[in-house]
Amino acid sequence: MRADTLVRGRLFLPWPVVLCGLLALSVLSGCGYKTRPVPPQEIVPKAVTDLQYELDDRGVTLRWTYPTETVKGDELSEILSFQLYRAVVPPEQYCETCPIPFGEPLDIPGGAIAAGKPRQAMYETTLLRPGNLYFFKVRSRTGWWAESEDSNIVFFMWNIPPAVPAEVAAQPGDGRVSLAWAAVTAHINGTPIREPVGYRVYRSQGGGPFTLLSGLLNETGYVDTKVVNGRKYRYQVQAVTMYEKGEVGGGPSQPVEAVPVDRTAPPPPAGVKAVMTSAGVKVVWDPVQHPDIRGYRVYRRVEGERQPVLLGEVKVPTTIFDDRTPPGAARWFYSVSSIDGATPANESPVSEEAGMFR
Repeated sequence: MRADTLVRGRLFLPWPVVLCGLLALSVLSGCGYKTRPVPPQEIVPKAVTDLQYELDDRGVTLRWTYPTETVKGDELSEILSFQLYRAVVPPEQYCETCPIPFGEPLDIPGGAIAAGKPRQAMYETTLLRPGNLYFFKVRSRTGWWAESEDSNIVFFMWNIPPAVPAEVAAQPGDGRVSLAWAAVTAHINGTPIREPVGYRVYRSQGGGPFTLLSGLLNETGYVDTKVVNGRKYRYQVQAVTMYEKGEVGGGPSQPVEAVPVDRTAPPPPAGVKAVMTSAGVKVVWDPVQHPDIRGYRVYRRVEGERQPVLLGEVKVPTTIFDDRTPPGAARWFYSVSSIDGATPANESPVSEEAGMFR
């Protein structure tokens, strides 16, 4: 009989043939893609370009911004994770043209990206060995197989940090705050510093966070002129040890406070005149052109007296004062000063006197 047997009009195939047919049918209809795969370029994020680092007495803090677009310019709504790469190189083995020996990356979870709101990623580590150069770079992922190119590379020297600046003092002035502190000459473990030491000044306003106010300073003092009189400011100072391959910052000083005070008076009025009227004496003067002028004080001095007596005060824009009780002397004089809005007010010298005669 043939391998394919015909029984009562039906064709029976041997079981090996049936099995092969079923397998072929499964391959054709069951496990293939039902839609076209998404090309990698459609979801691969742009590379991070703003990787930055901050050193303190504990270690390093890395920060960067979440990518918001793919390499093709499409908007991203989420970053699955970041791959952070680190390399440790002894200074004597460092070569500017040699490849950087990055190790296996550390996986850092990502998150959602809100439209129009840049999101910051941060990573902190204290696992640093003194006397070594550290290199970092980061990649971002939107999927296990959709990874960006390398970010910019940051590197720094890590060593024993300098001590915290001591004797920090803040002296308020008019439109300025003058800071001074003692020079830092030792590390936090007490060993002397042989390298150059610089300083950075940080400022907080209105109870907000401290932000960097100055570049690296060589002096043990700083004058902050970007202040508003009457507002409270807080300051901290950080010492930075400078090495050939980088720098190491110490911890911030204890904060000090200062409130700059307006001590500058407006100029005195000019053109003071006095005219006798039926109601007394009318004193007039030219208005003072000054942004902080708030009013005037009127004085009277009788002939023979050395110091004038305050008669009254008027607010701007008034430049007239009525003396309804003039003295019975034969001769007397009027003068006017300017005052500003400070508390207490700063007062100018008095103007030239305007005389009156009977």
